[in-house]
Amino acid sequence: MKILIKNGTLVNEGLSFKGSLLIQNAVISRVFKESDFASASEYEKEIKTVGNTCDKIIYADELHVLPGVIDDQVHFREPGDGKTGTIESESKAAVLGGVTSFMDMPNNNPPAITIEQLERKYDIGKERAFANYSFYMGTTNDNVEEVKKVDPCKVCGVKIFMGSSTGNMLVDSPLSLQEIFESSPVLIATHCEKQEIIDENLKFYQAKYGDDIPVRLHSVIRNREACIASSKIAIALAKKNNARLHILHISTAQEIAMLKNERDGMAANGVDVESFIGKREEKAVISGEVCVHYLWFCNKDYAKYGSLIRCNPALKDAEDMEAIREGVRSGVINVVATDHAPHLLEDKKKSYMRAPGGIPLVQYSLQMMLELYKRGVFALPQVVERMSHGPAKCFNLSKRGFLREGYYADIVLVNLSKKDCYSSLHPASLCGWSPFYVKDFTEFGGQKEESSLAFSSFIEGVFVNGVQMVSNGTLTGERNVMRLEFDR
Repeated sequence: MKILIKNGTLVNEGLSFKGSLLIQNAVISRVFKESDFASASEYEKEIKTVGNTCDKIIYADELHVLPGVIDDQVHFREPGDGKTGTIESESKAAVLGGVTSFMDMPNNNPPAITIEQLERKYDIGKERAFANYSFYMGTTNDNVEEVKKVDPCKVCGVKIFMGSSTGNMLVDSPLSLQEIFESSPVLIATHCEKQEIIDENLKFYQAKYGDDIPVRLHSVIRNREACIASSKIAIALAKKNNARLHILHISTAQEIAMLKNERDGMAANGVDVESFIGKREEKAVISGEVCVHYLWFCNKDYAKYGSLIRCNPALKDAEDMEAIREGVRSGVINVVATDHAPHLLEDKKKSYMRAPGGIPLVQYSLQMMLELYKRGVFALPQVVERMSHGPAKCFNLSKRGFLREGYYADIVLVNLSKKDCYSSLHPASLCGWSPFYVKDFTEFGGQKEESSLAFSSFIEGVFVNGVQMVSNGTLTGERNVMRLEFDR
């Protein structure tokens, strides 16, 4: 099958340019850049000749052509009870939003804390996923021997919950943390919050309010001090053991500053921080990720949205949001993801002590970032760098994340001039909601107000491994996905 994506605006590796892509089978076989030809007529002549040999031509004159989004942190809830999400349902939502590859977290039921349990998830992915897939190995206080068995070329990383979250996989033993950082053969992704600080704050406010703690206090309970203290521990362990550390969902200005300091130090010591090393080397390599909600919301928004935007780590101050945005612009942060975490609305309505934290955003992350681009927060090439190139480099993904000849044809066609008035009203996630359309926020501790958002960009088409899986914003029914591989 030969497909020509003709005369789009390609955004790739810091540039935006008029060009075309030729897809043959699963890969991009040619990238045509109009400016590389002697004249526009010569370019058009070549494109016409190539088009005559193709099975299909997609006319992309009004579209921007981007590499597929790679989301390094999602919770698709399978195995589990199947009520909030499955690998099939959530990966369908992902590909509708331009996410062509995902890396799913291990806090399932049962959790992926042995090689056998991990491979069972890969079997499910092979059978049911609608985007390319990888799964993290989970860690506990006593499974370091299983961690040692992880194949760096076939598994994205291991996950350490240094603060509690959904699934109760907290690793709080200093000895266990040391053993994992010392012996993990692959990237270590961390949820950094110091549990003792959270527990002390929670005890104080529970004594004052009982179970009905106001949601606005979430960022006071799971405060910046808890994040900073835990991130310091993770960085120290990485440096002590020359480990590959990736700090997830950074939420404070101080952590951005810490990461900048470490990156500056790595560069001074001769570490190429722009081409991250996935395997253990002579020096620690430390990177960080932020999620779209920390770029979009801050703790002032609890007044409107209530528990719908409650997440872990908590949203912090507006000043933190701006520091995180600057971290993305400057390249201190290399990965923007979602931490997609579906929960039932009936559970989100429960009291503070019973309601879960998490926001289902995998369908909207690219549109959110494009919205921020249109508001002048980011340049368009920065959006592509942090959502596609950055994750590919960070995890040493094999032949993904770029519009390059010989790379897998994971491609998103975006119309930046067409409003999307549909998707926010009809989320594809099994949980059936998003914070972008709510009739009454008071049920969640927020304002009595109906709110909806029509995104000002439209995900027109999505290709995964050369197969068009989304056309005109809807699933085609086609499917061609692969287990992600890593050059480590």
